[in-house]
Amino acid sequence: MSTDLPEKARLLERLQKGNFTIPEFIYLSASDFRNENFGPLQAFLDRHRESFKVITRSAHPLEEFYKSGTFDSLETYADLGGIKYARKKIINLARTAKQLSVKRQRKFNGAPEIELEEMGVIVMPFIDGTGVMAKMLGDHWEFGYCRDRTQKVQREPYITQTPHDRRLLKLSQDIQNFLGHRCEIEYIVATDGTIHVVQAKDISHIETLEQKESERSIKLDGLRRVRARRSYRERPIYVMDNKAFYLNIIGKCEDLVLGGTEPKPTIEDILAIITSYQAEMEQFALNHQRFGVLGLSIQEPEELYQIANHYLDDLPELQPQLSTALYENIYKIDYFLFEADTLIAKDKFRVNLCGHDAYGIDTVRNPRWSVYWYMDKHEIIVQEFRRLGFKTGDTIGIEIDSEGKPVVYRL
Repeated sequence: MSTDLPEKARLLERLQKGNFTIPEFIYLSASDFRNENFGPLQAFLDRHRESFKVITRSAHPLEEFYKSGTFDSLETYADLGGIKYARKKIINLARTAKQLSVKRQRKFNGAPEIELEEMGVIVMPFIDGTGVMAKMLGDHWEFGYCRDRTQKVQREPYITQTPHDRRLLKLSQDIQNFLGHRCEIEYIVATDGTIHVVQAKDISHIETLEQKESERSIKLDGLRRVRARRSYRERPIYVMDNKAFYLNIIGKCEDLVLGGTEPKPTIEDILAIITSYQAEMEQFALNHQRFGVLGLSIQEPEELYQIANHYLDDLPELQPQLSTALYENIYKIDYFLFEADTLIAKDKFRVNLCGHDAYGIDTVRNPRWSVYWYMDKHEIIVQEFRRLGFKTGDTIGIEIDSEGKPVVYRL
Protein backbone atom coordinates (compact mmCIF):
# COMPACT_ATOMS: atom_id res chain seq x y z
CA MET A 1 0.00 0.00 0.00
CA SER A 2 1.48 3.32 -1.06
CA THR A 3 1.86 6.02 1.60
CA ASP A 4 1.75 8.61 -1.21
CA LEU A 5 -1.97 8.10 -1.75
CA PRO A 6 -4.40 10.80 -0.55
CA GLU A 7 -6.17 9.90 2.69
CA LYS A 8 -9.43 9.12 0.91
CA ALA A 9 -7.81 6.48 -1.32
CA ARG A 10 -5.39 5.24 1.36
CA LEU A 11 -8.12 4.44 3.91
CA LEU A 12 -10.33 2.79 1.30
CA GLU A 13 -7.40 0.59 0.29
CA ARG A 14 -6.82 -0.41 3.92
CA LEU A 15 -10.50 -1.25 4.40
CA GLN A 16 -10.51 -3.22 1.16
CA LYS A 17 -7.61 -5.32 2.44
CA GLY A 18 -9.51 -5.73 5.70
CA ASN A 19 -12.31 -7.49 3.76
CA PHE A 20 -14.90 -4.77 4.29
CA THR A 21 -17.48 -4.30 1.52
CA ILE A 22 -15.84 -1.61 -0.61
CA PRO A 23 -16.98 -1.03 -4.20
CA GLU A 24 -14.17 -1.68 -6.65
CA PHE A 25 -12.38 1.62 -7.19
CA ILE A 26 -9.38 3.11 -8.93
CA TYR A 27 -7.30 6.14 -7.99
CA LEU A 28 -5.84 8.40 -10.65
CA SER A 29 -3.32 11.09 -9.74
CA ALA A 30 -2.88 14.43 -11.49
CA SER A 31 0.25 12.92 -13.04
CA ASP A 32 -1.83 10.16 -14.62
CA PHE A 33 -3.94 12.80 -16.35
CA ARG A 34 -0.94 14.84 -17.47
CA ASN A 35 0.82 11.76 -18.88
CA GLU A 36 -2.41 10.20 -20.18
CA ASN A 37 -1.73 7.05 -18.20
CA PHE A 38 -5.24 5.67 -18.71
CA GLY A 39 -4.57 1.94 -19.29
CA PRO A 40 -5.68 0.81 -15.80
CA LEU A 41 -8.69 3.16 -15.98
CA GLN A 42 -9.79 1.73 -19.33
CA ALA A 43 -9.60 -1.78 -17.90
CA PHE A 44 -11.62 -0.66 -14.87
CA LEU A 45 -14.29 0.96 -17.05
CA ASP A 46 -14.50 -2.13 -19.25
CA ARG A 47 -15.47 -4.12 -16.16
CA HIS A 48 -18.27 -1.68 -15.33
CA ARG A 49 -19.84 -0.85 -18.68
CA GLU A 50 -23.14 -2.39 -17.61
CA SER A 51 -23.83 0.38 -15.09
CA PHE A 52 -23.38 3.16 -17.72
CA LYS A 53 -22.50 5.58 -14.91
CA VAL A 54 -19.70 5.93 -12.39
CA ILE A 55 -18.99 8.24 -9.45
CA THR A 56 -15.89 10.39 -9.73
CA ARG A 57 -14.76 11.57 -6.29
CA SER A 58 -12.22 14.31 -5.61
CA ALA A 59 -8.93 13.02 -4.17
CA HIS A 60 -6.41 15.82 -3.80
CA PRO A 61 -3.19 15.04 -1.87
CA LEU A 62 -4.02 17.83 0.62
CA GLU A 63 -7.77 17.22 0.80
CA GLU A 64 -7.60 15.67 4.28
CA PHE A 65 -6.80 19.13 5.70
CA TYR A 66 -10.14 20.51 4.42
CA LYS A 67 -13.70 19.87 5.59
CA SER A 68 -15.54 16.93 4.12
CA GLY A 69 -17.61 18.06 1.17
CA THR A 70 -15.33 20.99 0.28
CA PHE A 71 -14.53 19.33 -3.04
CA ASP A 72 -17.13 17.59 -5.14
CA SER A 73 -18.13 14.12 -6.27
CA LEU A 74 -19.91 13.81 -9.61
CA GLU A 75 -21.88 11.19 -11.47
CA THR A 76 -20.70 10.79 -15.05
CA TYR A 77 -20.68 8.37 -17.97
CA ALA A 78 -18.51 5.28 -17.62
CA ASP A 79 -15.99 6.29 -20.26
CA LEU A 80 -12.70 8.16 -20.44
CA GLY A 81 -14.36 11.35 -21.67
CA GLY A 82 -16.74 11.31 -18.71
CA ILE A 83 -13.90 10.95 -16.19
CA LYS A 84 -11.90 13.77 -17.77
CA TYR A 85 -14.98 15.97 -17.77
CA ALA A 86 -15.73 15.19 -14.11
CA ARG A 87 -12.19 16.03 -12.97
CA LYS A 88 -12.23 19.26 -14.94
CA LYS A 89 -15.58 20.23 -13.40
CA ILE A 90 -14.40 19.36 -9.86
CA ILE A 91 -11.43 21.70 -10.34
CA ASN A 92 -13.64 24.41 -11.85
CA LEU A 93 -16.14 24.18 -8.96
CA ALA A 94 -13.26 24.54 -6.49
CA ARG A 95 -12.23 27.73 -8.28
CA THR A 96 -15.75 29.18 -8.37
CA ALA A 97 -18.50 27.77 -6.14
CA LYS A 98 -16.09 26.58 -3.44
CA GLN A 99 -13.53 29.37 -3.69
CA LEU A 100 -14.89 31.30 -0.71
CA SER A 101 -15.06 28.13 1.39
CA VAL A 102 -11.44 27.29 0.55
CA LYS A 103 -10.31 30.84 1.46
CA ARG A 104 -12.19 30.73 4.76
CA GLN A 105 -10.73 27.36 5.73
CA ARG A 106 -7.23 28.58 4.95
CA LYS A 107 -7.78 31.65 7.13
CA PHE A 108 -9.74 30.22 10.05
CA ASN A 109 -8.71 26.53 10.10
CA GLY A 110 -5.10 26.77 8.98
CA ALA A 111 -5.69 24.64 5.87
CA PRO A 112 -2.69 24.68 3.52
CA GLU A 113 -2.68 26.47 0.19
CA ILE A 114 -3.83 24.05 -2.46
CA GLU A 115 -2.77 23.71 -6.10
CA LEU A 116 -5.97 22.61 -7.81
CA GLU A 117 -4.22 21.23 -10.89
CA GLU A 118 -2.80 18.52 -8.60
CA MET A 119 -6.34 17.18 -8.13
CA GLY A 120 -6.58 13.42 -8.36
CA VAL A 121 -9.79 11.42 -8.47
CA ILE A 122 -11.25 8.15 -7.26
CA VAL A 123 -13.60 6.38 -9.66
CA MET A 124 -16.26 3.95 -8.38
CA PRO A 125 -19.25 2.23 -9.99
CA PHE A 126 -22.52 4.12 -9.49
CA ILE A 127 -24.68 2.48 -6.80
CA ASP A 128 -28.39 3.26 -6.44
CA GLY A 129 -29.33 3.64 -2.81
CA THR A 130 -29.42 5.76 0.32
CA GLY A 131 -26.42 7.69 1.61
CA VAL A 132 -25.64 7.29 5.32
CA MET A 133 -22.88 8.97 7.30
CA ALA A 134 -21.77 7.58 10.64
CA LYS A 135 -19.49 8.92 13.39
CA MET A 136 -19.02 8.49 17.11
CA LEU A 137 -19.85 11.49 19.29
CA GLY A 138 -18.86 11.04 22.93
CA ASP A 139 -20.08 7.58 23.87
CA HIS A 140 -22.69 7.09 21.15
CA TRP A 141 -22.84 6.65 17.38
CA GLU A 142 -24.74 9.10 15.19
CA PHE A 143 -26.14 8.21 11.76
CA GLY A 144 -27.09 10.87 9.22
CA TYR A 145 -29.36 9.86 6.33
CA CYS A 146 -29.44 11.59 2.96
CA ARG A 147 -32.32 11.59 0.51
CA ASP A 148 -33.00 8.35 -1.35
CA ARG A 149 -32.98 9.38 -5.00
CA THR A 150 -35.09 6.39 -6.03
CA GLN A 151 -38.08 7.49 -3.95
CA LYS A 152 -40.76 9.77 -5.41
CA VAL A 153 -41.58 11.31 -2.04
CA GLN A 154 -38.42 12.85 -0.63
CA ARG A 155 -37.60 13.77 2.96
CA GLU A 156 -35.07 16.16 4.43
CA PRO A 157 -31.75 14.81 5.75
CA TYR A 158 -32.12 13.58 9.31
CA ILE A 159 -29.97 12.31 12.18
CA THR A 160 -30.65 9.33 14.44
CA GLN A 161 -28.84 7.20 16.99
CA THR A 162 -30.88 4.19 15.88
CA PRO A 163 -29.96 3.14 12.32
CA HIS A 164 -32.49 1.36 10.12
CA ASP A 165 -30.26 -1.73 10.10
CA ARG A 166 -28.37 -2.89 13.21
CA ARG A 167 -25.54 -4.04 10.95
CA LEU A 168 -24.63 -0.38 10.44
CA LEU A 169 -23.74 0.01 14.13
CA LYS A 170 -21.63 -3.17 14.25
CA LEU A 171 -19.95 -2.33 10.93
CA SER A 172 -19.11 1.20 12.07
CA GLN A 173 -17.57 -0.10 15.29
CA ASP A 174 -15.56 -2.69 13.38
CA ILE A 175 -14.24 -0.12 10.89
CA GLN A 176 -13.19 2.30 13.62
CA ASN A 177 -11.46 -0.49 15.56
CA PHE A 178 -9.73 -1.69 12.40
CA LEU A 179 -8.44 1.76 11.44
CA GLY A 180 -7.43 2.52 15.02
CA HIS A 181 -8.81 6.05 15.25
CA ARG A 182 -12.10 7.95 15.32
CA CYS A 183 -13.47 8.30 11.83
CA GLU A 184 -16.43 9.56 9.87
CA ILE A 185 -17.70 6.80 7.60
CA GLU A 186 -19.84 7.26 4.51
CA TYR A 187 -22.01 4.41 3.27
CA ILE A 188 -24.31 3.72 0.36
CA VAL A 189 -27.06 1.27 1.29
CA ALA A 190 -28.01 -0.32 -2.03
CA THR A 191 -31.58 -1.19 -2.97
CA ASP A 192 -30.85 -4.88 -2.22
CA GLY A 193 -29.75 -3.97 1.32
CA THR A 194 -26.00 -4.32 0.75
CA ILE A 195 -24.02 -1.79 2.79
CA HIS A 196 -21.13 -0.36 0.78
CA VAL A 197 -18.39 1.67 2.46
CA VAL A 198 -17.49 4.48 0.07
CA GLN A 199 -15.41 6.80 2.24
CA ALA A 200 -13.72 7.08 5.63
CA LYS A 201 -12.13 10.20 7.09
CA ASP A 202 -9.85 10.50 10.12
CA ILE A 203 -11.56 12.85 12.61
CA SER A 204 -9.41 12.00 15.63
CA HIS A 205 -7.93 15.52 15.57
CA ILE A 206 -11.34 17.22 15.67
CA GLU A 207 -12.56 18.04 19.16
CA THR A 208 -16.32 17.96 19.57
CA LEU A 209 -18.38 19.63 22.28
CA GLU A 210 -19.39 16.23 23.70
CA GLN A 211 -15.74 15.31 24.22
CA LYS A 212 -14.90 18.63 25.90
CA GLU A 213 -17.93 18.37 28.19
CA SER A 214 -17.16 14.81 29.25
CA GLU A 215 -13.45 15.52 29.84
CA ARG A 216 -13.77 18.91 31.56
CA SER A 217 -17.04 18.79 33.47
CA ILE A 218 -18.23 17.94 36.98
CA LYS A 219 -21.81 16.92 37.68
CA LEU A 220 -23.30 18.71 40.74
CA ASP A 221 -26.56 18.31 42.62
CA GLY A 222 -28.90 21.11 41.62
CA LEU A 223 -29.51 24.56 40.21
CA ARG A 224 -31.49 27.64 41.21
CA ARG A 225 -32.00 30.33 38.56
CA VAL A 226 -34.43 33.06 37.63
CA ARG A 227 -34.29 32.64 33.82
CA ALA A 228 -33.72 29.36 31.95
CA ARG A 229 -32.40 29.57 28.40
CA ARG A 230 -33.11 26.44 26.45
CA SER A 231 -31.09 27.33 23.36
CA TYR A 232 -29.13 30.39 22.37
CA ARG A 233 -26.78 31.66 19.66
CA GLU A 234 -24.90 34.91 19.02
CA ARG A 235 -23.65 35.88 15.55
CA PRO A 236 -22.41 38.92 13.65
CA ILE A 237 -24.84 39.47 10.79
CA TYR A 238 -24.78 40.60 7.21
CA VAL A 239 -28.01 42.36 6.25
CA MET A 240 -28.91 41.42 2.68
CA ASP A 241 -31.35 43.64 0.78
CA ASN A 242 -31.24 42.72 -2.91
CA LYS A 243 -34.34 44.78 -3.65
CA ALA A 244 -32.40 47.93 -2.71
CA PHE A 245 -29.39 46.65 -4.68
CA TYR A 246 -31.43 46.25 -7.91
CA LEU A 247 -33.14 49.60 -7.45
CA ASN A 248 -29.68 51.17 -7.22
CA ILE A 249 -28.60 49.43 -10.46
CA ILE A 250 -31.77 50.54 -12.24
CA GLY A 251 -31.32 54.12 -11.02
CA LYS A 252 -27.78 54.23 -12.41
CA CYS A 253 -28.99 52.77 -15.72
CA GLU A 254 -31.66 55.46 -15.88
CA ASP A 255 -29.05 58.16 -15.29
CA LEU A 256 -26.85 56.68 -18.02
CA VAL A 257 -29.70 56.54 -20.58
CA LEU A 258 -31.62 59.72 -19.71
CA GLY A 259 -28.89 61.88 -18.21
CA GLY A 260 -29.75 64.55 -15.68
CA THR A 261 -26.91 63.86 -13.27
CA GLU A 262 -23.35 65.11 -13.37
CA PRO A 263 -21.08 63.44 -13.97
CA LYS A 264 -23.08 61.06 -16.12
CA PRO A 265 -22.46 57.47 -15.00
CA THR A 266 -20.71 55.01 -17.32
CA ILE A 267 -21.16 51.27 -17.69
CA GLU A 268 -17.98 50.91 -15.61
CA ASP A 269 -19.68 52.80 -12.77
CA ILE A 270 -22.63 50.40 -12.89
CA LEU A 271 -20.43 47.31 -13.02
CA ALA A 272 -18.43 48.72 -10.10
CA ILE A 273 -21.60 48.62 -7.94
CA ILE A 274 -21.86 44.88 -8.59
CA THR A 275 -18.18 44.09 -7.98
CA SER A 276 -18.18 46.23 -4.84
CA TYR A 277 -21.19 44.30 -3.50
CA GLN A 278 -19.45 40.99 -4.15
CA ALA A 279 -16.21 42.20 -2.54
CA GLU A 280 -18.17 43.37 0.52
CA MET A 281 -19.75 39.93 0.96
CA GLU A 282 -16.44 38.12 0.53
CA GLN A 283 -14.65 40.39 2.98
CA PHE A 284 -17.40 39.91 5.56
CA ALA A 285 -17.10 36.13 5.19
CA LEU A 286 -13.32 36.33 5.61
CA ASN A 287 -13.62 38.56 8.68
CA HIS A 288 -16.02 36.26 10.57
CA GLN A 289 -15.54 32.53 10.96
CA ARG A 290 -19.17 32.10 12.08
CA PHE A 291 -21.78 34.55 10.85
CA GLY A 292 -25.44 34.94 10.03
CA VAL A 293 -27.34 36.56 7.18
CA LEU A 294 -30.50 38.58 7.78
CA GLY A 295 -32.34 38.35 4.49
CA LEU A 296 -34.67 41.30 4.13
CA SER A 297 -34.64 40.53 0.40
CA ILE A 298 -32.56 37.59 -0.84
CA GLN A 299 -33.87 36.35 -4.15
CA GLU A 300 -33.58 38.95 -6.85
CA PRO A 301 -37.09 40.49 -7.26
CA GLU A 302 -38.12 39.06 -10.63
CA GLU A 303 -39.57 42.25 -12.06
CA LEU A 304 -36.55 44.31 -10.95
CA TYR A 305 -34.13 41.71 -12.28
CA GLN A 306 -35.87 41.83 -15.69
CA ILE A 307 -35.87 45.63 -15.75
CA ALA A 308 -32.15 45.76 -14.93
CA ASN A 309 -31.37 43.11 -17.54
CA HIS A 310 -33.18 45.00 -20.30
CA TYR A 311 -32.77 48.65 -19.35
CA LEU A 312 -29.83 49.06 -21.71
CA ASP A 313 -31.33 47.10 -24.63
CA ASP A 314 -31.05 50.20 -26.80
CA LEU A 315 -27.31 50.17 -26.15
CA PRO A 316 -26.41 46.69 -27.45
CA GLU A 317 -22.70 47.21 -26.86
CA LEU A 318 -23.35 47.73 -23.11
CA GLN A 319 -26.30 45.48 -22.23
CA PRO A 320 -24.40 42.14 -22.52
CA GLN A 321 -21.81 43.38 -20.04
CA LEU A 322 -24.49 44.22 -17.49
CA SER A 323 -26.48 41.02 -18.07
CA THR A 324 -23.38 38.86 -17.63
CA ALA A 325 -22.40 40.66 -14.43
CA LEU A 326 -25.92 40.33 -12.97
CA TYR A 327 -26.06 36.65 -13.87
CA GLU A 328 -22.72 35.93 -12.21
CA ASN A 329 -23.80 37.97 -9.19
CA ILE A 330 -26.61 35.50 -8.48
CA TYR A 331 -24.03 32.75 -8.01
CA LYS A 332 -21.75 34.95 -5.89
CA ILE A 333 -24.68 35.57 -3.54
CA ASP A 334 -25.39 31.84 -3.42
CA TYR A 335 -21.78 31.00 -2.51
CA PHE A 336 -21.83 33.62 0.25
CA LEU A 337 -25.12 32.38 1.72
CA PHE A 338 -23.81 28.85 1.90
CA GLU A 339 -20.89 29.95 4.09
CA ALA A 340 -23.28 31.39 6.70
CA ASP A 341 -24.26 28.98 9.47
CA THR A 342 -27.31 31.07 10.40
CA LEU A 343 -29.94 32.26 7.92
CA ILE A 344 -32.78 34.54 9.05
CA ALA A 345 -35.32 34.99 6.27
CA LYS A 346 -38.88 34.36 5.18
CA ASP A 347 -40.06 30.76 5.12
CA LYS A 348 -39.58 30.45 1.35
CA PHE A 349 -35.79 30.26 1.73
CA ARG A 350 -33.82 27.31 2.99
CA VAL A 351 -30.37 25.93 2.32
CA ASN A 352 -30.31 22.76 0.23
CA LEU A 353 -28.10 20.47 2.32
CA CYS A 354 -26.24 17.35 1.27
CA GLY A 355 -24.91 14.82 3.78
CA HIS A 356 -21.68 16.60 4.76
CA ASP A 357 -23.44 19.96 5.07
CA ALA A 358 -26.27 18.58 7.17
CA TYR A 359 -24.43 16.38 9.67
CA GLY A 360 -20.72 16.17 8.85
CA ILE A 361 -18.26 16.29 11.74
CA ASP A 362 -17.65 19.99 11.12
CA THR A 363 -21.31 20.82 11.80
CA VAL A 364 -21.51 19.10 15.20
CA ARG A 365 -20.43 22.10 17.27
CA ASN A 366 -21.96 24.68 14.94
CA PRO A 367 -25.02 23.22 13.21
CA ARG A 368 -26.77 25.29 10.59
CA TRP A 369 -29.74 27.28 11.84
CA SER A 370 -32.52 28.48 9.57
CA VAL A 371 -34.68 31.01 11.40
CA TYR A 372 -37.76 32.10 9.49
CA TRP A 373 -40.97 34.07 9.51
CA TYR A 374 -44.13 33.19 7.58
CA MET A 375 -44.63 34.58 4.09
CA ASP A 376 -47.86 36.41 4.94
CA LYS A 377 -45.99 38.45 7.60
CA HIS A 378 -43.04 39.34 5.35
CA GLU A 379 -43.62 43.08 4.91
CA ILE A 380 -44.46 43.58 8.60
CA ILE A 381 -41.34 41.74 9.77
CA VAL A 382 -39.06 43.56 7.32
CA GLN A 383 -40.43 46.93 8.42
CA GLU A 384 -39.81 45.97 12.05
CA PHE A 385 -36.19 44.98 11.36
CA ARG A 386 -35.70 48.32 9.61
CA ARG A 387 -37.40 50.26 12.41
CA LEU A 388 -35.09 48.67 14.95
CA GLY A 389 -32.07 49.58 12.81
CA PHE A 390 -30.52 46.15 12.21
CA LYS A 391 -27.43 46.66 10.03
CA THR A 392 -24.45 44.75 8.68
CA GLY A 393 -21.84 44.22 11.39
CA ASP A 394 -24.31 44.13 14.28
CA THR A 395 -24.10 41.18 16.65
CA ILE A 396 -27.44 39.55 17.24
CA GLY A 397 -28.73 37.04 19.75
CA ILE A 398 -31.19 34.28 18.88
CA GLU A 399 -32.98 32.76 21.83
CA ILE A 400 -35.37 29.82 21.55
CA ASP A 401 -38.25 30.19 23.98
CA SER A 402 -40.10 27.43 25.83
CA GLU A 403 -42.47 27.00 22.86
CA GLY A 404 -39.65 26.56 20.38
CA LYS A 405 -40.10 30.02 18.85
CA PRO A 406 -36.97 32.05 18.04
CA VAL A 407 -36.54 35.59 19.37
CA VAL A 408 -33.97 37.72 17.53
CA TYR A 409 -32.48 40.85 19.09
CA ARG A 410 -29.49 43.17 18.72
CA LEU A 411 -26.82 43.00 21.39
